[in-house]
Amino acid sequence: MLSTLSEWPYPRWIAHRGAGKLAPENTLAAFRLGAQHGYQMFECDAKLSRDGVVFLMHDASLNRTTNGQGIGGDLPWHDLAQLDAGSWHSRSYAGEPLLTLANLARFCLRNRYFLNIEIKPTPGTEQVTGQVVAEHAAALWADADCPPLLTSFKPEALAGAKVTAPHLPRGLLLDTLWEGWLNTARQLECRAIVCHYGLWDASSVSQVHAAGMRCLSYTVNDEWATERLIELGTDGIITDRVDLFSPA
Repeated sequence: MLSTLSEWPYPRWIAHRGAGKLAPENTLAAFRLGAQHGYQMFECDAKLSRDGVVFLMHDASLNRTTNGQGIGGDLPWHDLAQLDAGSWHSRSYAGEPLLTLANLARFCLRNRYFLNIEIKPTPGTEQVTGQVVAEHAAALWADADCPPLLTSFKPEALAGAKVTAPHLPRGLLLDTLWEGWLNTARQLECRAIVCHYGLWDASSVSQVHAAGMRCLSYTVNDEWATERLIELGTDGIITDRVDLFSPA
């Protein structure tokens, strides 16, 4: 278990949804492309199918990133597995399927890549999604040197993950510094705060580091923002621009 600030095995640079916007997000094609650009760590979005399969998709709705309609979590995996998750992006990715966490785990483990799993529940399933994602992640990475980092905007999802697999490191995602955010992260025994990059300043970075947590940022696509975050002493940068920033 990662118990101190110094025990942080993850690299600074993290490829958002596999390869940012260069390939259809959260598909194996995207993770392969991110790896081709030299990235060793990836971020993905995980949710549950109706029958409890953990699969990757950002939106609750299928409409934007597949040829399906409606809420992804309402369908069993058998139906979700038939969908085209690539044509929306470009013709070269036509027919790319949705990806399960199990298949992504095999790719990461065999190549010794690091992973940030954002728990992205279908609304109303926050706690159970956190529980099941954590259960699956703990089993898939049981023999790995480094576990995945579990993050979520939903404290209920992180609480579910904490109960099910307390040894897996957790991070609280924030789009605003809402009242009580740091105490919530402490109560959830988080190892990181993952903020919109514009929220970090010297004070917030100092507070997080003093609490024994790391400071990560999303989604950083400009050089000026990157330079500012490095000067502030933050610890991780999630980016779409795998073609712009070299992770070496």
